[in-house]
Amino acid sequence: QVQLVESGGGLVQPGGSLRLSCAASGSMLSINAMGWYRQAPGKQRDLVATITSGGLTNYADSVKGRFTISRDNAKNTVYLQMNSLKPEDTAVYYCNAIYTVRVTWGGTRSLEVWGQGTLVTVAS
Repeated sequence: QVQLVESGGGLVQPGGSLRLSCAASGSMLSINAMGWYRQAPGKQRDLVATITSGGLTNYADSVKGRFTISRDNAKNTVYLQMNSLKPEDTAVYYCNAIYTVRVTWGGTRSLEVWGQGTLVTVAS
C-alpha cells in the first residue's frame, strides 16, 4: 500500500555535502514518524536520525552537528542534509516510516515500512 522512494545517494569527497530525499506514497491516514538508518558492510543497521509529525528530532551521536533531518508533511517527504561528510559515513542509507491506516472494521492501526536503500560513498 505505502511505498518509500529514496533518492540523493552517490559518491562524494570527504568534507562534502549530500542531501537525501524520501517520499512516501500510497493510501494512509497520516505518517507518525519518519527517519533514516544506515548499514555498513558487516555491521548492523543503526539509527541516524528520526523526526515525528510534530517536528521532534533525534540524532545519533556520530552525526550530531553535521546532519539535519527535516520533513515536508504536505508532500509526505523527509530529507537528510549531510554536511562535513567523513569516510566513516559510507553506508547504505534506508528510509523508514511509521504510518496509520484505516482497517476494514473501521478502526486504525500503525504500520512500518522501509525503503530499498540508497548508497552513500564518501571517498577521495
